Amino acid sequence: MRLSDFDYELPTELIAQEPLPERAQSRLLFVDGRDGRTEDRTFAELPELLEPGDLLVINDTRVIPARLHGFKDSGGRIEMLLERVSGERTVLVQLRASRAPRVGATLHFDGGARATVEGRRGKLFELLFDRELEPYLESHGEVPLPPYIERAPRDDDVVRYQTVYADNPGAVAAPTAGLHFDAALFAALAERGIGYDRLTLHVGLGTFSPVYAENIREHRLHAESVNVSAALCERVAAAKARGGRVVAVGTTTVRALEAAAHGGTLAPFAGETRLFILPGFKFRVVDAMVTNFHLPRSSLLMLVAAFAGRECVMAAYRHAVTKRYRFFSYGDAMLTLPAAQVSERNHAL
Repeated sequence: MRLSDFDYELPTELIAQEPLPERAQSRLLFVDGRDGRTEDRTFAELPELLEPGDLLVINDTRVIPARLHGFKDSGGRIEMLLERVSGERTVLVQLRASRAPRVGATLHFDGGARATVEGRRGKLFELLFDRELEPYLESHGEVPLPPYIERAPRDDDVVRYQTVYADNPGAVAAPTAGLHFDAALFAALAERGIGYDRLTLHVGLGTFSPVYAENIREHRLHAESVNVSAALCERVAAAKARGGRVVAVGTTTVRALEAAAHGGTLAPFAGETRLFILPGFKFRVVDAMVTNFHLPRSSLLMLVAAFAGRECVMAAYRHAVTKRYRFFSYGDAMLTLPAAQVSERNHAL
């Protein structure tokens, strides 16, 4: 597989800049990886596309207000975008400035906060703040909208760039497949006999990092923090034992589940993963996937292609462009079933 195998043409006007008035108003493209069949549906129809006894797995990470504005001692303006919190007062960040600050420099942020540059990790900076971060970010931080949303964050983004079930703070980007769910949809799923359970994967800035290597296997994926509980593992096992499917809501959930099954079977897991899922990957847990549309040449598009088949997925994306679906974080969604060979291998494990 080459990087160019995961490219597609996307008119810029199809990149969603706003959320729809209601979460479940989004369109849903059903894609059957076994035969390439597609159906144009709405997200509110998701319950009828699933089966009683299926188990949805959601990612309950909560997006933190991860963007700050400030200045250096010289007066030069800076913008900080959080990559991850490493302690009560320490963070790993991206910094935008006319000139990169040196190690030992003091940075000044809104509300009188100061941070010292403790070191560098490649393009990222390690900062030590003079106060506890969580309450400070809640008071002064800004919603970290993705770079392809070309407008300033508004008050309504605080709610809409967050799933209704967000619970564990730590993400700097939303698990966007979950943005389509609301209370009414969960009620409809329950009425149909479809349950759900949760895990946590804190989405990092690396989710937006492009793949540059033409030989995609040379790309090194970013690390993300994962927590898969013993209770979830038991519910997954019970669902499969009764013939139900495990339906992962989002590529982050897929990555977390499959990372927790790296030993061959799903087991409790708390730690970091750099799992890079490419075509040929042996899925051990996931039987169906709900996902948004992803950027060309991205690791997330490669994950979906590994699950439903590259040719099938790229054809589905061309269909979505033709039918004027809305793309990326505030856009529409897909429900994908696995390619035949993935399904057969998954059930054999």
